[in-house]
Amino acid sequence: MINRGYYAGFGGAYLPEILVATFDELVETFYQAKNDPVFWQQYVEVMSTYSCRPTPLTFAENLTQHFGGARIYVKREDLNHTGAHKANNVMGQGLLVKRMGKTRVIAETGAGQHGVATATMAAKFGFDCTIYMGEVDVERQRPNVFWMERLGAEVVPVREGTRILKDAINEAFRDWVSNMDSTHYVLGTACGPHPFPEMVSYFQSIIGKEARSQILERAGKLPARVYACVGGGSNAMGMFSGFMNDPVELVGVEAGGKGLDSGQHASRLCSKDASVGVAQGYKTYFLQDSDGQMRETHSVAAGLDYVGVSPILSHLKENGRVRFEAATDREVVDALALTIRKEGLIPALESAHAFVQAFKEAPYLSRDDILIINQSGRGDKDIFTVADAFADPKWQEFIKQKAEKYRA
Repeated sequence: MINRGYYAGFGGAYLPEILVATFDELVETFYQAKNDPVFWQQYVEVMSTYSCRPTPLTFAENLTQHFGGARIYVKREDLNHTGAHKANNVMGQGLLVKRMGKTRVIAETGAGQHGVATATMAAKFGFDCTIYMGEVDVERQRPNVFWMERLGAEVVPVREGTRILKDAINEAFRDWVSNMDSTHYVLGTACGPHPFPEMVSYFQSIIGKEARSQILERAGKLPARVYACVGGGSNAMGMFSGFMNDPVELVGVEAGGKGLDSGQHASRLCSKDASVGVAQGYKTYFLQDSDGQMRETHSVAAGLDYVGVSPILSHLKENGRVRFEAATDREVVDALALTIRKEGLIPALESAHAFVQAFKEAPYLSRDDILIINQSGRGDKDIFTVADAFADPKWQEFIKQKAEKYRA
């Protein structure tokens, strides 16, 4: 077992023996790159010329006036190429794949944004690409499946288990065991065995670095609070890392689904349904029963519908550095509607969880206080889910007409 990668007992690398050498190679390559200042410069250059970095920090003037409290700023990760923060991680890992001389990449995806980003990276660098996606997520994120396939990736629907993100991760690991010599697994979030939590957080830290510099330039002071949604934890770790050593409150917002008492949610760090366990190669809080069997999860946002969470965030919960809250599906849809109408911004359903909590707290803070919300992705990928949630009659008629056309 690799000895690095523990965060006060969380994390680690619980690996089958067949994968140990592959992980040793990845650890060595990552630390060599991390300790090479030229590598970070190369990474920033790729992101600035290919993916719209630095992304803007937008003052949400209308929302600020609406709530009448703290000034609200939005970090616009939705403006990354492919529409989410996921590009930060995949392009960084793509550079590592080139260093290792491998020719194929695989990935899991829930909301589809990581899948699209990985397929885009593979197209740019010339890698073969296979994406594993739960069958449930394939259905609710069809636009992203379309683009993955156009980019040359093979999308494999996973029909086992609950047919969502955790099952896609399991399938990706099975593939990797069989194709280690040629293949790198581009894990999409700050979970899994070491070095993935650290490595993904490292590439995503560009979000927090930029946001801190931007708010100091724009407002001349640090924010009072910073908000990010929490699925696996990559966008949260990216944003929080920029403020970890500052007197700034960090707030992670999980998927409350139909309510924490309903059993239909994906909240690991602020619900009674989670406990510490080991699965998928690492130790963290999982939604599991007393026998260690994983519970079913639910969220309107496919990217938050995951049974585990970053071991780094578990550690930050235990030591009190990050406060965790949960937003219900209904609250998320309402916050999304308000943000669209007031600011002309269309956050992803995942990102809208962070907006919910910021909106709850902004009115009770001083007008001199500043809040930053990480808009980790854009909402056009969610058009089917959002249109259904809004019960839009014109959309429903459009779907009926399309169905009748294809039947004819």
